[in-house]
Amino acid sequence: MINAVRGTKDILPSEIPLWYFVEKTLHNVSNLFGFKEIRTPIFERTEVFLRSIGSETDIVNKEMYTFLDRGGDSITLRPEMTASVVRAIIQNNLLAENSILRLWYYGPLFRYERPQKGRLRQFHQYGAELIGSPEPEADVEIILLAKEIVERLGILNYKLLLNSIGNRTSRQRYKQELISYFEKYANSLSNDSQERLRKNPLRILDSKDERDLEIIKNCPKIYDYFDKESLEHYNKTKELLALNHIEFQETPHLVRGLDYYTHTVFEFQSPILGAQDSFGGGGRYNELFTEFGFKKEVAATGFALGIERILLILESQQKTLPNGSPLVYIAFNKPEFISKVFETAYFLRKHDIPTLFDVQKKSLKAQMKEANKYGVKFVIIFGDDEINNNTITIKDMKKSEQTTYPFEKGIEIILNSKSANEDN
Repeated sequence: MINAVRGTKDILPSEIPLWYFVEKTLHNVSNLFGFKEIRTPIFERTEVFLRSIGSETDIVNKEMYTFLDRGGDSITLRPEMTASVVRAIIQNNLLAENSILRLWYYGPLFRYERPQKGRLRQFHQYGAELIGSPEPEADVEIILLAKEIVERLGILNYKLLLNSIGNRTSRQRYKQELISYFEKYANSLSNDSQERLRKNPLRILDSKDERDLEIIKNCPKIYDYFDKESLEHYNKTKELLALNHIEFQETPHLVRGLDYYTHTVFEFQSPILGAQDSFGGGGRYNELFTEFGFKKEVAATGFALGIERILLILESQQKTLPNGSPLVYIAFNKPEFISKVFETAYFLRKHDIPTLFDVQKKSLKAQMKEANKYGVKFVIIFGDDEINNNTITIKDMKKSEQTTYPFEKGIEIILNSKSANEDN
């Protein structure tokens, strides 16, 4: 027997309604905020991610699916989407069309990491990018969009963490202080953090290792090294969040996992997920466009949400969805009635009524059992009397009542029932 590759997962029919619910919510809220969808290829030239994510990140060093194609080019399955979106904006000259871009995306990503709860090697993300504004208002708009999605999905118990990592100047001063601090504890740090101390000390703050967390607890705070620009941006962001009644928890050690962030960073967490409690986050990345060789710096901010992790939260909350089962099942007691069944099913489906019927030549009793199994609202029954008299018998499965009508009248009742259902 051949199984799915480790770290991948089949999405079964029983799970699809919850995926549809999440995807529909993402579409609707994105539209409310005026964001337009963008779709990029699943793989890119490897340098797209080397330039953007940072050569010292775990993603680049340990997690990317990279290979040489038949032309000898180094290709990588996308491990994140912001870099792809920036590449697409530059290549297609989208900033010439509009100085502000509001874009969203959704799709599969790939990282070779240890599979665990809510973390797969092929996983899905939704994300949004607001390109072109350096102002704190853009950061807050992005957070408002993320928060609206989270709440419309019905995620009840979550917290929003907020921090700023300042501009390049502030960050450089802070990095020097971090090096001085962590060098005193170098032998006590985890192996990964010892490596990061030499290459990018800011990344130590993203460690989840218990040994590192104790040391990180008392390390210098980045706020103490902000210049005027960094401090003003962060204070204005907090002020606007408060104005919009958004509760947040200041978290001075929050840095996120990618090297391209500047100024505002934020993260959504849920206790339902346990130790790995993040299900989304993002921040500002004003320097990313120049990493791609773009002629000038372009201010930008964005976020991403992990779909599998969101689904875990919703399943844990026992999220209930409208019944997506077929509305009608057509049962018939003789094979020669099949032409009437096809004709009726065709008509109902043309009017957007989900319709099923038997394709195994089962008995009428077995068909009724099957209809009940599918949870349909109505069963249409065609027997000798109905066919001979051009009538239709409709059984309301919830009320366990059935009535015979003239054919056109019965069909009208079915159509009206759908309309009433939609109004409710």
